[in-house]
Amino acid sequence: MEKQQIKNFWRHFKKNRLGVGGLVIIVIVFFIAIFAPFLSPYDYGKTDVSLKLKPPSFQHYLGTDQLGRDVFSRMLYGSQISLSVGFVAVGISILIGILVGAMAGYKGGWVDSLLMRFVDIMLSFPSFFLILTVVAILRPNIYNVMIVIGITSWEGTARFVRAEFLSLRERDYVQAARALGVKDRRIIFRHILPNALAPVFVTASLGVASAILVEAGLSFLGFGVQPPAPSWGNILTEGRTYIFDAWWLTVFPGLAILITVLSFNLFGEGLRDAIDPRLRGRR
Repeated sequence: MEKQQIKNFWRHFKKNRLGVGGLVIIVIVFFIAIFAPFLSPYDYGKTDVSLKLKPPSFQHYLGTDQLGRDVFSRMLYGSQISLSVGFVAVGISILIGILVGAMAGYKGGWVDSLLMRFVDIMLSFPSFFLILTVVAILRPNIYNVMIVIGITSWEGTARFVRAEFLSLRERDYVQAARALGVKDRRIIFRHILPNALAPVFVTASLGVASAILVEAGLSFLGFGVQPPAPSWGNILTEGRTYIFDAWWLTVFPGLAILITVLSFNLFGEGLRDAIDPRLRGRR
């Protein structure tokens, strides 16, 4: 993307206050995740039964859990895991989606029909229950959660990329490259793909929010990140038993998930509006 394009994008993006607000919160969450070891006042795994279920105080900002562990420290480290799951899963899904969509859109014909029917089959399965089934069969841990979410959520990206390729492959510069004998691989990755990535960025930002929610749901059901490693989902799970006696065990991780997911969604919407000129006049 050229400097002028970046300036134009930022000029339109900053007009969307909700999108800018979402971006600011995302940056703050990133800062918290990166510097969690320095911000954490306690070891997230240290237990002290004498301090169990203590309410929020100056010693424990978000209270303690049933084992006397500091909830604030666990929330800080949980941000690392929740964001890692979101970004790695989306990275996997974007990679698969780009490869499938690029091949279908560029080749066309029977290749396009075959790949798109496969996409239709994948979309016919309820995604969360498919993820839940696969994770239940495999050993539930952070790596399996990342991979399973990634390989079951690429269909939307594939459709977006395919649509862009179907349009771009008929452009004059692509036809000129073919006439000069440029190989298909170079045309796809050098000439077409850079111009087809705009909707992918939007899909990625919304996909991170979706992946964080899925991870939280899996952890809540006991199939996600396993204790003692903290994630917002399993902190929420551990607190449901004490929901009437220790409200802070469910409220704070629930708010963290809500605010983070909402921020990524708002940022994604702002990104879409700034990239697509047809949507700018609606704001």
